Amino acid sequence: MFQAPRGTADILPEEQGYWRFCRSKARETATSFGYRRIDTPLFEDARLFVRGVGELTDIVEKETYTFEDRGGDLLTLRPEGTAPVCRAYLEHGMSNLPQPVRLYYVCPAFRYERPQSGRSRQHHQFGIEVLGDGDAIIDAEVIEVAWRFLGSVGLSDLELSINSIGDGECRPQYIRTLQDHYRQHSGILCHDCTRRLEHNPLRLLDCKVDSCQPVIGGAPHSVDYLCDACDAHWSSLRGHLFALGLPYAVNHRLVRGFDYYTRTVFEVTPPVEGSQTTIVGGGRYDGLIEELGGKPTPGIGFGMGIDRVILNLKRQEVAPPEYRDTKVLVAHLGEAAKAEAVKLASKLRQAGTAALVGPAERGLRSQLRYASAIDATHAVIIGDDELAKGVVVLRDLSKSAQHEVDPDRLVQELQSAGGNGC
Repeated sequence: MFQAPRGTADILPEEQGYWRFCRSKARETATSFGYRRIDTPLFEDARLFVRGVGELTDIVEKETYTFEDRGGDLLTLRPEGTAPVCRAYLEHGMSNLPQPVRLYYVCPAFRYERPQSGRSRQHHQFGIEVLGDGDAIIDAEVIEVAWRFLGSVGLSDLELSINSIGDGECRPQYIRTLQDHYRQHSGILCHDCTRRLEHNPLRLLDCKVDSCQPVIGGAPHSVDYLCDACDAHWSSLRGHLFALGLPYAVNHRLVRGFDYYTRTVFEVTPPVEGSQTTIVGGGRYDGLIEELGGKPTPGIGFGMGIDRVILNLKRQEVAPPEYRDTKVLVAHLGEAAKAEAVKLASKLRQAGTAALVGPAERGLRSQLRYASAIDATHAVIIGDDELAKGVVVLRDLSKSAQHEVDPDRLVQELQSAGGNGC
């Protein structure tokens, strides 16, 4: 038998309540802050991620799904949302719009990595990007969007971690100091850190290998090497977070995994131990638009794993609200009634109510059992007696109550009984 590819999962009907809830709250939260939705293609020119994410990052080196199509173009399935949004910003001249431009997206992303709890090869992201404003007030806004969303779905006991990794003015000095520190301990570094020491030194602080932890513990802190402008930005951000009442902790090991980050980086994690617990990760990327061929344009955003949000909702035993759209089964007894049931179900659908005809060649009791099995809210019953009287029987399946209704008033009756809400 065929199975879903390793690292992917089917979202079955009984799970859809969580997804519907999270997507709805994502849209609701983002639009309340003035963000507009954008959808980018599932795959992009592979060079976009090499230039944007970084050629020597783990994502580009080890984790992308990159392939040559039949036309000879090298394409990559989207591993993250920021670079595609920045490409769209440039391609469609969004720099000519009033700045900043606020965008959000909900989309699948793909990374080839070892599947484990909270990490899949296909996952789903809720992300936002703000382009065209470098003030720390925007950093605080982006962090607040993430925090308010997580609160709106019911997650608690979360920890917000922040750090500043400086910019092109001050970071080089910090990196040299960091490399000097690590070279003193080169004999005990893991294989990946030995490579990162020369090619991607900030990622040294993100290593999870036990032998590297003492070296990380003694590493210099990036915030101690900030230039005046970055230090002022860092101080301003912390002031805004305090004013917003957002609790945070400074994490000197926090660097994130992409080359494009500058100044602010942040994460939100739940009270669960493990290396794959981060729900939200983001930060500022003031050099990315320029790296992709545009004019210098500040930017900041985050990516949030919806899969991990749902995993933590289950861990904290937070159930999504029960959405019960009106769903009608039209049960029929006899050939004439079956023909009428087909017409009536079609009429209900055209009026905006979900409706289906009961299984043929089954008795009334069997059709009503089927209605319960598919979670129908109502049943409409038509038989010879109803046809003769010019009525139908409307049964509320949750109350086991029924009454006769004129077919012309059936839509109105269903709307007054609950409509299409939740």
